[in-house]
Amino acid sequence: MNKQSKIYVAGHRGMVGSAIIRQLHTQGFDNIISRTHAELDLCDQLAVREFMHSEKPDYVVLAAAKVGGIHANNEYPAEFIYQNMMVEANVVHEAHSAGVEHLLFLGSSCIYPKLAHQPMAESELLTGFLEPTNEPYAVAKIAGIKLCESYNRQYGMDYRSVMPTNLYGPGDNYQGINSHVVPSMIKRFHDAKLAQQPAVEVWGTGRVRREFLHVDDMAIASVFIMQLDKATYLDNTQAMLSHINVGSGQDVTIAELAQHIKEVVGFSGELVFDTSKPEGTPRKLLDVSRLNRMGWQATISLKDGLKDSYQWYLERVLTDK
Repeated sequence: MNKQSKIYVAGHRGMVGSAIIRQLHTQGFDNIISRTHAELDLCDQLAVREFMHSEKPDYVVLAAAKVGGIHANNEYPAEFIYQNMMVEANVVHEAHSAGVEHLLFLGSSCIYPKLAHQPMAESELLTGFLEPTNEPYAVAKIAGIKLCESYNRQYGMDYRSVMPTNLYGPGDNYQGINSHVVPSMIKRFHDAKLAQQPAVEVWGTGRVRREFLHVDDMAIASVFIMQLDKATYLDNTQAMLSHINVGSGQDVTIAELAQHIKEVVGFSGELVFDTSKPEGTPRKLLDVSRLNRMGWQATISLKDGLKDSYQWYLERVLTDK
């Protein structure tokens, strides 16, 4: 991978895609191409084929996806599985048909079984039942991994997959109940502070544990993995594992997360836990030892990352209204 490589980033307007582009520019990669959804519908196979054959990128970063929290996954399962599978199938296959040898697919830690061994190693994939609340999305992401593995096996491509833990940071979605837990809490605590409410409701018991990674750390890891030589990426002993975990290596309870956000926002009221609401898998912590051995680890602490996220919310989301 050199500084003149043509890199297509699918999903460049999303939180992850935009962070990867920022990191690529920081490292001197300026030959980056992108398309908005209006310019290129990734669910349209013919359109994707024409784009790949005309542009012929050297690298493809597949960060485009339909994402959301527990509520969105429960309400729109058909959209989550259909759109994500169509995008993955079209981009991976048409990249191959256009002769693109290098591709990075971004998945999710929800690919692992609900009761997977903790922390979850890459080998936990397909060893048990998935968490029902996001099963359609997880199945789609597993399909993406297997697409990359299959094209590597049959055609000798170098298609890599990264499985990030729960991401947050600049560019996140703050649209109410369809957003993930961090932006949802930031918005609710901020609104409660302005309204001087006595309490903020948190879904579930607060006891489930989650790992969080700032999106800028994820972007740095993605570019790092893109630049690894093939032998190092395969780690010699795990040639069949085309995916690699990316996380902070630390988790907190949802109650602890809520307390951190409460302090960052400056809300002085109480926390109330609604145990009638779903809360998903009991624990999700990634085993990131494989990536650590390769020379990468997260550097942004949760508290610093939450401060950065809240500042972005104040400067970008609220001022755009």
